[in-house]
Amino acid sequence: MKKMLLPLLWTVLSLTTAHAQSKRNAKSTPADPAAKLKQEVALSVEQNAKLGQEINDMLFSFAELGFQEEETAKYLTTLLEKEGFTIQRGIAQMPTAWIATWGSGKPIIALGSDVDCIPKASQKPGVAYHDPLVAGAPGHGEGHNSGQALNIISALAVKKIMEREKISGTLMLWPGVAEELVGAKAYFVRDGYFKDVDACIFTHVASNLSVGYGDAGNNGLISVKFMFEGQAAHAAGAPWRGKSALDAVELMNVGWNFRREHLELTQRSHYVIPDGGDQPNVVPSKASVWYYFRDRSYPKIKKLYDIGMKMAEGASLMTDTKFTYEVLGSAWPGHFNQPIAETLYENIKKVGLPTWDDNDQLLAKAAQIEMEASKIEGLDMKLDTIGLPADMPVASMGGQIMRSMGGGSDDIADISWALPTVVLRYPSNIPNLPGHHWSNAISMATPIAHKGIVAGAKAEAMTLIDMLTKPEVLKKAWAYYRDEQTKELQYTPLVGPKDFPATYLNKEIMAEFKPSLEKYYYEPGKYKTYLEQLGITYPTVNDTQRAKIKELEAKKLEAKGK
Repeated sequence: MKKMLLPLLWTVLSLTTAHAQSKRNAKSTPADPAAKLKQEVALSVEQNAKLGQEINDMLFSFAELGFQEEETAKYLTTLLEKEGFTIQRGIAQMPTAWIATWGSGKPIIALGSDVDCIPKASQKPGVAYHDPLVAGAPGHGEGHNSGQALNIISALAVKKIMEREKISGTLMLWPGVAEELVGAKAYFVRDGYFKDVDACIFTHVASNLSVGYGDAGNNGLISVKFMFEGQAAHAAGAPWRGKSALDAVELMNVGWNFRREHLELTQRSHYVIPDGGDQPNVVPSKASVWYYFRDRSYPKIKKLYDIGMKMAEGASLMTDTKFTYEVLGSAWPGHFNQPIAETLYENIKKVGLPTWDDNDQLLAKAAQIEMEASKIEGLDMKLDTIGLPADMPVASMGGQIMRSMGGGSDDIADISWALPTVVLRYPSNIPNLPGHHWSNAISMATPIAHKGIVAGAKAEAMTLIDMLTKPEVLKKAWAYYRDEQTKELQYTPLVGPKDFPATYLNKEIMAEFKPSLEKYYYEPGKYKTYLEQLGITYPTVNDTQRAKIKELEAKKLEAKGK
């Protein structure tokens, strides 16, 4: 009898201990009071997936360059107005910039995303080789057609819950106008449009679902156009009477290229010549060169800018010409908010990556093959980590400790220095492509983009619920902003009070291509998707790509067998 009672007693004791431990754990880690609302808002986003697809495909079809996003602005503001948002158009002296607000009181949370596209990047979606809709036309060769779709379906889902639960707060949607020119956001900050905003979630297309914090490792920049003026003359009959503005441009560029050897490794500088004269037999009386000066900090950017000014002055002296200059845009290096990023990442983990099907992966691998990518792996299957990679090397060069060797720029950084800001990256593009290229448009009006938008919108909407219902999130965000980010480094704008947005840029290009692009504008009332409207089979890949994919798969199987 004793032998039978002992196991029974041990079982009862174990269950009692486990129950007590469970109760202690429940007390130490209370249930998330917003969990139910977050589940609901994620479901609401899923129900809005069709709207997200329509917005995404519509903006893809407009294909508008920076400062000329006319159809995009009209479409988005009309849509938001119908949903009850109040629209302020033409902000910061930019006809295509706007702010849409809904709600009342604090907190005010801004949701932003870029909307402009890339020159000469026209491409049929879902086609894994170069096949432009309109040859030579602009196209969404980065994927800026997708972010506003994400923000809008997220905001509408949160708005519904705020109305029902009577949650105080204001949602503020806004577009990143002319981001490819880094031409707008510094003016938004300068002109006070973010003065009373409590936090900003910015969304940007990527190939994974992720968020980071702290120094983003990117470069800031100042964009400057130098304009030289000389004197025309017959280039053969009386060249001694001419003063060549083009000579001044070329001498400036030669001087800069010789100086590169003695610039820091983190700098990136590049230029184009928008005006090199009219015809060879006339000494050019006018010419211009447009520079981007990039580096990792404000002092370094300013130093590059000052060197550029000296180069322009020297070229002017050597050619007996005059020069003027115009600041066309700027961006600081970014610094993003840790508490908001950590809150967002917890929701990212709950959402996870989309479920890619065989067609999605086939298109991705075919595009990677077409662009001779270093890795032919298709779409990401593993969720990215938060923050900077743990294995990012730290370099010591010339007495400086550097975690990042520099790279691209984004003027969301200027917003990040005005208030707590994070960038939510969502998986709507194909990994390992060159960027700023027609190939990056391949996925941007396909199920890949549509699925990525929904995943990103769920994570954003859930984070908005956290920010609206848990005051400690924003309290910690502002503490980080004050005590960490801006404790020793203060934002100094790279645009001055006399600088103005260069809204004339890209006018001529859009005037040339818009009549042809209009024929391909998406008609959601007639077609379920843009692919259907264009009659594109998804995915469209060629025989060479299929053969290469089969070869790679066979090698993988062989390697596993070994």
